[in-house]
Amino acid sequence: MVAKKKAKKGTGYGASSIQVLEGLEPVRKRPGMYIGGTGIVGLHHLIWEVVDNCVDEAMAGHATTCTVRILPGNIVEVSDDGRGIPVDKHPKTKKSTLETVLTVLHAGGKFGGDDSGYKVSGGLHGVGVSVVNALSEWTKAEVERDGKLWSQEYKCGKPQGNVKAIGKVKKGVTGTTITFKPDSTIFPDTTFNFDTVVKHLRNQAYLTKGIRLNIEDVREVTGKKDTYKARRHSFYFDSGIISFVKFINRGKDVRNSVPVYIEKNKDDVYVEVSLQYTDSFKERLHAFANNILNPEGGTHVAGFRNALTRCLNTYARNNKILKDKDKNLTSEDAREGLTCVINVKLANPQFEGQTKEKLGNPEVKGIVQSVVTEEFSEYLEKNPKDAKAMIEKCLLTARARNAARAAKDAVLRKGALEGMTLPGKLADCTSRKAEDSELYIVEGDSAGGSAKQGRDRMFQAILPLRGKLVNVEKTSLDKVVKSDTLKPIIIAMGAGIGDTVDVNKLRYHKIIIMADADVDGSHIRTLLLTFFYRYYEELVKDGYIYIAQPPLYQIKKGKKAYYVYTEDEKVKLLTKLGVKDSDVDDESQKIAGITLQRYKGLGEMNPEQLWDTTMNPVGRKMKQVTIEDAEAADRIFDLLMGSEVAPRKHFIQTHAKTVENIDV
Repeated sequence: MVAKKKAKKGTGYGASSIQVLEGLEPVRKRPGMYIGGTGIVGLHHLIWEVVDNCVDEAMAGHATTCTVRILPGNIVEVSDDGRGIPVDKHPKTKKSTLETVLTVLHAGGKFGGDDSGYKVSGGLHGVGVSVVNALSEWTKAEVERDGKLWSQEYKCGKPQGNVKAIGKVKKGVTGTTITFKPDSTIFPDTTFNFDTVVKHLRNQAYLTKGIRLNIEDVREVTGKKDTYKARRHSFYFDSGIISFVKFINRGKDVRNSVPVYIEKNKDDVYVEVSLQYTDSFKERLHAFANNILNPEGGTHVAGFRNALTRCLNTYARNNKILKDKDKNLTSEDAREGLTCVINVKLANPQFEGQTKEKLGNPEVKGIVQSVVTEEFSEYLEKNPKDAKAMIEKCLLTARARNAARAAKDAVLRKGALEGMTLPGKLADCTSRKAEDSELYIVEGDSAGGSAKQGRDRMFQAILPLRGKLVNVEKTSLDKVVKSDTLKPIIIAMGAGIGDTVDVNKLRYHKIIIMADADVDGSHIRTLLLTFFYRYYEELVKDGYIYIAQPPLYQIKKGKKAYYVYTEDEKVKLLTKLGVKDSDVDDESQKIAGITLQRYKGLGEMNPEQLWDTTMNPVGRKMKQVTIEDAEAADRIFDLLMGSEVAPRKHFIQTHAKTVENIDV
């Protein structure tokens, strides 16, 4: 339990504040309707729902601290020092309000009137904690309120007794603690990812001034001080989303040294925006409504983008940065290199679905556009040096875009003219059905030769890489499409590039990166992931990009050959075969009739081996790249290959002792 604070008087937050709309039964039958699915994303959504309630209390001015603890067995405890869920009898259900909130769908303080719990809330339907309860093997709710500690326990959403007082607390101390264990019959994997939770809580702390968000992971704690492995983070940001923008841009070259900050209430909508330009070639925009991330944007993003482009063009014209003969900057010109956080707060948000992917309130577009136009225009006038630096970045983008368009058109026209022979290095497949076809991007001619001989020609195409891959983070689009290494990939895929990508024209629905399992192979994979993330983000989001997993070892005993993909698998297999790992080295030494071969490159495998281990759909191992993987690769690549030396040096010094299997 976290330290609690005294409740404010006269809040009008009692049983009558909670309005009941309908029951809880559908949740366990169709969990995807409420949390978006039962995979890892849906699992973590359980935490988000409970944390959202804590943040709502903070936004309403009734809480200062929220603590998330991940306990052994992947049990989660979320505590806050808010007012505490009411425990008196609800006028409609005739049961305790706590039980009503935990067991009835659409029961919450987000549906009342002016005297209800919240004027602004992240929750759309008020289903949050009841859904968590329904999808948990067991849940325990504890409330500190009215001088007592109240408690109720549930199994699969069903109360295991009445709400009862189990102790006393100091007068005026309030708070709520929800503890739950996700139901393994609903979620195939109930293992919470600590870094995912950290990222979410950090974002919430950036977006809510005055709240401290703590995360503690004690799953590996043994109880002994010398082996205590609890991981902790605590987030509190006085500067809010300004700090958020600085965090996103850490280690990058920026155009305006201090992020622009806009904050204003208009027509009962709170608008908060912070932006900064970098020398990057990608837009990084994070949109929130009532602290809920909207990955697909919405009306607030549309209003912001209209205002941004208009303000930059108006200032550039008025100050002769854009001449009479020059064309206006486009929205795409204004977005490249932009880092922006948009956060709006409103009383009745309209989202698309419970997972709140997109904000739909039509009035918000005009409000955000008006606020940003007024405030950003004033900023540009008062900060001419920064204004010029930002506009010069946009003009550089416009010139590069025009050059890229000509180069891109030439590349795509060439691809179309070459027809079935495009490009020369490509060994295409026979099938013309994109949904059945695979493109292997293979490192080196040797591996490419084995892949071409070992593949199934009907549906597998092979494209060997030759030459040095360019650093797309520091390269403009016109140079990317002219690259001897990347141009064949662009042509082979057939979907265009950048803002002209058309997934319907993609010639293969599996784009597979196949590189050696060494340092050079990792470098190539990172470069290619960054390329796809920069210019084919839609393909990454839609799951078209994969990474092949070639084996590390072949272990033979007699005529029987085994392939293992990790060091742990090697040890387990050798033990099973009756040999200690320490008795066999990596140089193909035979002991007790066993031969161990370490594959240092794909080229060391003959075509049959490559097919059996890495390319045969029956039994092969592949990793599907998610957008999170690409973003992580982007950050590491920028850190290790960017222009800032100090962060790279610090990273190497920090991780030098933890690196294994370095190839020298």
